[in-house]
Amino acid sequence: MDKVFEKVWINCLEIIKDIVEWQHFKTWFEPIKPVALKEKILTIQVPSQFFYEYIEEHYVSLLAKTLKRELGKDARLEYRIMVDSGNRNNKPQTIDVPGQGYKSYSNNEMDFPLVINNPVKNPFVIPGLKKMQINPQLNQAYTFEAYVEGDCNRVARRAGKTVAEKPGTTSFNPLVIYGGVGLGKTHLAQAIGNEVKRLHSNKVVLYVSSEKFINQFIDHGRNGAINDFIHFYQLIDVLIIDDVQFFTRAEKSQDAFFSIFNHLHQSGKQLILTSDKPPKDLEGVQERLLSRFRWGLSADIQMPDYDTKIEILEKKMKNDGLEMPPEVVKYIAYNINSSVRELEGALISLLAQSSLNKREIDLELAKKVLRNFVKSSSKEITIDAIQKMVCEYFDVPYDKLLQKTRKREIVQARQITMFLAKAFTKNSLKTIGEHFGGRDHTTVIHSCQTVKDLMDTDNLFKESVLELQQKVHLAAM
Repeated sequence: MDKVFEKVWINCLEIIKDIVEWQHFKTWFEPIKPVALKEKILTIQVPSQFFYEYIEEHYVSLLAKTLKRELGKDARLEYRIMVDSGNRNNKPQTIDVPGQGYKSYSNNEMDFPLVINNPVKNPFVIPGLKKMQINPQLNQAYTFEAYVEGDCNRVARRAGKTVAEKPGTTSFNPLVIYGGVGLGKTHLAQAIGNEVKRLHSNKVVLYVSSEKFINQFIDHGRNGAINDFIHFYQLIDVLIIDDVQFFTRAEKSQDAFFSIFNHLHQSGKQLILTSDKPPKDLEGVQERLLSRFRWGLSADIQMPDYDTKIEILEKKMKNDGLEMPPEVVKYIAYNINSSVRELEGALISLLAQSSLNKREIDLELAKKVLRNFVKSSSKEITIDAIQKMVCEYFDVPYDKLLQKTRKREIVQARQITMFLAKAFTKNSLKTIGEHFGGRDHTTVIHSCQTVKDLMDTDNLFKESVLELQQKVHLAAM
């Protein structure tokens, strides 16, 4: 004999299936089981307290209309909620709750601060959450305005701005931002989150490090609450996971994240991931996850060039109300080549020493204080080093300096290099010429004179030479 309540629920599901998205149907309706029908009151069993509250918040109207269509206007819905008994050998306990609308509960398991009225503690399950009460865990100082754009990060920054304006609707989903330590990945990722909150106040944003994600997963696994953990993350509209390379040591956490990723992506939600290397080099991460990381855009962040470092330091000084001689700023920018974080650290160290010693900041103090940050200043500048600086400045391939060509930009770059080599090294004219494809000393003399003449007549040319002189001078310190 067919159970009437099962037939009623099957009929309800047939209607609901045509109304909600397929992924939402699988997530929120397939796990439900009908258990009883008495006097037009249908009782359904749901996996957890969280599940019940989500259904009541998002689908109660749909359920009510569907049930009334099957049982008439007096139809009502009640829930049987499964609760962990705390003993693996025992079956889960259940509690019955009437379907009377959404309630608020405290959250003692998740470490995302909530604002809750009338908190109710439940020792067996993770209590329910209201979406808009989730703290995004964002640092408000990390904004696009505070993030200096340069050649080193232009693609990543502009892609991030696009994502922030239209989260989940662009081809940049997921957006994977990768690069070395201290180059600004976290700043950019959180800037996206802050911009989303500013432009789309209704969007639920969450930033979390991969290590915190893994630790939460482990804690919820011990409590038999993995489903609640996954359902929580599936509520997020813009999910930012920092340092996904640490997933390599957490196979089960990867399984959970795979489920979360699929749900969010299929629901049109935005994912932003950061890593210290591109997805193709993430060893130990499941291939099915890596393939999904490649669905969107992977944008790298590199060490900023000299000009960008100057801008970063000046912005930092402006924001903190600080002043420093230009030659000191240039000295720091030229000599710090490891990370933006160390660049700012060098600035802070110099300011701290100046304050403690009650001494004005000058180049001598900078050299003394920053000797643990910068490269040795005793190294003699070489012709090769000058060639590299000029090539980088004019964006000219090194081999072009050595070739016989009449292209104006190549000729001028070579002449300037010879001019600087004569001024800053102890090499003879013959030796300098040999570094440029075996040219003789008369070519070097002609190049130096040409540079001097152009500096007298062409202001733009003069500015370029003076700036390069400053670079070489700082490198020789």
